[in-house]
Amino acid sequence: MFDYVIAGGGSAGSVLAARLSEDKDLKVCLIEAGGLGRDLLLRVPSGAAAIVPGRLRSANWCFETEPQPGLNGRRAYQPRGRGLGGSSLINAMLYVRGHASDYDDWAAAGCDGWSFADMLPHFLKSEDNERGASALHGAGGPLQVSEADWARPINQAFIEAGVSRGFARNDDFNGADQEGLGLYQATQFWKGPKKGERCSASAAYLHDHLDRPNLTIVTGARASRILVENGRAVGVAYRIGRREEIARAAREVVVSGGALQSPQLLMLSGIGPADHLGRHGIPVVADSPDVGANLQDHLDYTSVYRSDDTNMIGLGYAGLRDMALASGEWRREGTGLLRSTFAESGAFLKTDPALDRPDIQLHFVVAMVDDHARRMHLGYGYSCHVCLLRPHSRGRVSLKSADPLAAPSIDPAYLSDGRDLDGMVAGTRVMRDIMEAGPLARYRRSELYPAGRNDAELAAAIRARAETIYHPAGTCRMGADDASVVDPQLRVRGVDGLRVVDASVMPTLIGGNTNAPVIAMAEKLAASMLAV
Repeated sequence: MFDYVIAGGGSAGSVLAARLSEDKDLKVCLIEAGGLGRDLLLRVPSGAAAIVPGRLRSANWCFETEPQPGLNGRRAYQPRGRGLGGSSLINAMLYVRGHASDYDDWAAAGCDGWSFADMLPHFLKSEDNERGASALHGAGGPLQVSEADWARPINQAFIEAGVSRGFARNDDFNGADQEGLGLYQATQFWKGPKKGERCSASAAYLHDHLDRPNLTIVTGARASRILVENGRAVGVAYRIGRREEIARAAREVVVSGGALQSPQLLMLSGIGPADHLGRHGIPVVADSPDVGANLQDHLDYTSVYRSDDTNMIGLGYAGLRDMALASGEWRREGTGLLRSTFAESGAFLKTDPALDRPDIQLHFVVAMVDDHARRMHLGYGYSCHVCLLRPHSRGRVSLKSADPLAAPSIDPAYLSDGRDLDGMVAGTRVMRDIMEAGPLARYRRSELYPAGRNDAELAAAIRARAETIYHPAGTCRMGADDASVVDPQLRVRGVDGLRVVDASVMPTLIGGNTNAPVIAMAEKLAASMLAV
């Protein structure tokens, strides 16, 4: 028996377990399907190059979507982190909060307490920013946020290329203004004994506290269902191999499986659309039609270029030599090329100056990234990604079967709303214009996939090659309306003693990377739970 049982040890689950167990009078259990998240490849920042493509499947769920009509019927790859820390184990470590107005939109839609002013204290509490404390940055928190001192010179050429096209330079995407081009900060240890390592949510919040007597962490355990008795969640059943165990909760159960697996666990437990549950023979505990609905994701198009410059990450003698030398430097000093996020710089831009906030994001990568690095190319080069920050298309996560070990059915419905294709075309045009600007000319040799010039050619290229940039959200939507899955306190409607916290509760996708917001959301929930 525990006070709190948390199903899912990703970014939100790691934060919540750590914060709740700071109270020595509380007994907390955290259930995670993967491992502890401390393997070498998970600690080396550049190790993501092996994990994201699925070459180390023990740390990656390697999901696929249903065939996508908007992408010429292709199944889109959906890598998700597996282990304590979740996708913060395998992401590009970019520390991005999103635009302040994204949170203000949540509050205006009825999610009281979720404006940017409400969220900022929790961002600050989580941070230990290399820039030090200020009105917009925190110091002394668990999550170390470092400067990009590993960035290659080509990043400055990318920034200058954007400036030459009339866009502004921005030295802080989490500052007073998000718009412009600049280097990304990263969730990476910049001081202490772990200097140079990935600062995943688990490394930041949990790894130094695994010996807390009031914290039980069960790894290698698949949560199979939430136990509900007399309308109240009282525990979680989970499987270790063929054996089923039960962790009971005296106070609350919290689901933190992420936007793809949190709704799956709710549905496996009888919480979801009654007709869908009935088709799988699952008794209905709470008829909640929106569980799994409202799936949103950042669709991403990538331009890839070959270069004669070897000061990038590539497959060749110089690149392999530099990586071998960098390995020793990283082990000794925590510095060097292995610290790279790959996406070292980027931008938040408007495709129309009349817009009130940026509508596209660019990730500039110092390598030829093709199909999530699943398709490799000899030599050297660079890539630039563009995604539409606030897509209109809405998909759904549903069950393939009642088997808790089966992957969920994932249908993001990419480009099902025509406005998204128009936005992607406009964003791709802006991105390609920057990539063809003068400051990048000395690096550019040839393009791997020329996309054409007119709108029809760009649209065809997007349908043929666009993929996710790894930001699914919205499938357990928070709201003040009765149809929402959770209320603004993240309590599941229809079942007492049950909450959800992760990107699934976002009513709308924020304009940026999702990891920092999820950590702050978990900080906020933990504070409110401890205040009771």
